Amino acid sequence: MRTPVSVLRLPRGPDPNSCGFDRSSPRFIALCQTTISASTGCVIDSVHFQQEQRVRSEMRENFMRTLIAMTNRQVEFHMYEKVKVKAKFGASDIDVLNFQVSELHTPIGVQKEALLRCQDVISYSFDV
Repeated sequence: MRTPVSVLRLPRGPDPNSCGFDRSSPRFIALCQTTISASTGCVIDSVHFQQEQRVRSEMRENFMRTLIAMTNRQVEFHMYEKVKVKAKFGASDIDVLNFQVSELHTPIGVQKEALLRCQDVISYSFDV
């Protein structure tokens, strides 16, 4: 007998095929600003662009490694109003606007599954 696998369904993108986000949308521009203009094509911009891409690539890799390290681990979130909650980290959406967690221990009680808005989280920590 096969073991059932749980599926995490995240919100769809704004385009009808859910293939990604429109690069000209205000949201994409606000979240993914680049320091180099794409309209200029001189050699200096090319060098700066390559350096920026290398740095962004390293930052993405470090962020992904952090998310992988946190997956299925007990994480303590420090939130506003001096509230601390603990939960098992599950996933983050692509914009890092929400964290999906399990077994969320709050001052009120325990929630089996939850989404934490990143804007409500001041910091988080987990044991290595």
